[in-house]
Amino acid sequence: MNGRVLRIELRRSVAPWAGAVVLVTALGFLYLLSGPWWKGTALWTAQWTSMAMWTRTLLIFLWPLAVALGALQGLRDHRSNVSELLASTPRPARHRAAMTAGASALTLTLAFGLFVLQGAAQVLAHAHYHHLGWLPISLVGGFSLVAGAVLGMGIARALPSPLTPPALAVAAFLFTGFVRQWSDTAVPTSTLPNRLVLLSPTVADVREILLTLSAPVHLGQTVWLLGMAATGFALLLAVTPRTRLLALAPVAAGAAIALLVLPSDPRRTYVVDEAAAAQVCDGPVCVARVHEARLDGLASPGRKALGLLRDALGDQAPRTIREITTPRGLIERPQRSRTAVLVDFDDDAFARFKGEDLTRALVAQGMAPTCWARSQQESGTLGETAAQSVVAGWALGKLEPIRGTMHPAEEQLATARPVFRELEGLRWSEQVARIRATHAAAVSCEGDPLTVLEGGAPR
Repeated sequence: MNGRVLRIELRRSVAPWAGAVVLVTALGFLYLLSGPWWKGTALWTAQWTSMAMWTRTLLIFLWPLAVALGALQGLRDHRSNVSELLASTPRPARHRAAMTAGASALTLTLAFGLFVLQGAAQVLAHAHYHHLGWLPISLVGGFSLVAGAVLGMGIARALPSPLTPPALAVAAFLFTGFVRQWSDTAVPTSTLPNRLVLLSPTVADVREILLTLSAPVHLGQTVWLLGMAATGFALLLAVTPRTRLLALAPVAAGAAIALLVLPSDPRRTYVVDEAAAAQVCDGPVCVARVHEARLDGLASPGRKALGLLRDALGDQAPRTIREITTPRGLIERPQRSRTAVLVDFDDDAFARFKGEDLTRALVAQGMAPTCWARSQQESGTLGETAAQSVVAGWALGKLEPIRGTMHPAEEQLATARPVFRELEGLRWSEQVARIRATHAAAVSCEGDPLTVLEGGAPR
């Protein structure tokens, strides 16, 4: 009997259209627009966590849409003028409410599931590191659509006006949009209280492939969404002002519990996935497990670069090459190390080039690491990049530009060539002294490497 009623609901309600609209909107947004989800190492088809996070990011549009479509469904009985007729039937109101909510929940879950499934199919084709840590991210995202739709139904039943669906859509969009602009995965700080930010089902743009949501976030958001869904269902059953007021208790309780569970410290919201960040090594060359497929291409140029660095810097030379796994903000200085050459695959010099160009980039990074990174759409200054060209050219015996930076090769060489010629004209001991002084200044980030190469004192 319930199955037959559910099939009737699916045929005669807006539930199938709700699922179709959500699915088409999500796919259209991803495939028809060129955005950050198609760029860098954290593109949405690169690996499982990135895929799940990018699908959650789209909830900034999908969640208000689900709330509005749920409200449209909730107005059905009022538009048809059958509320009193249905109230006179022997079938319990909770059964009718369950069928109405269940139909929309089923189609929205199916739509979001298909959306995630087609992303998963692409990740399977591209990723080499597989895990299940992404599942809670997607499960909470799908549940948020269901909870939002049920809440919209309940509000529309309590406020049966044609203006209710568009008003709810605007309110939900303002909420998700306002909250999201204060959240950031790379620099998890906010001018709003972090717990309030996390009441939104959406997440910030994905810029760090190693970041994931922490367990308290999943738990707190689930509790909040359960309260939201319970309030929506209770409003579907409520017929008096008093019962409608009591129906608000679940969402209030869910919010109160969620605010206790959700982390207050923004840096406990997005955390490094330790399993994905674990180092996988080929001798002295190491990358994060999530980038294990890059290890073969990095190992041989890496060993050659370490040998050149040892010849140039002696005891001061880095002894290993490893990938950076600690997230940083866009305006924060990158890590530097005296014992390791630190590689960031968001830097095109390491991600796009191979062979001699990669060796040159590794030597340059080991001898004169930049104080301002080339990753995350940034670039070291022209002076820093020119200094890297000089030191790498000195070690390799030929001046060449560092490829993969925002500075054109002609500009690099125009700045670097006079310094390189002056360096070559010095006694060998003086050349080595300047190279090592440049390395010390760059690692400490307390001097201008190009000035040191020219014989000036670090500033």
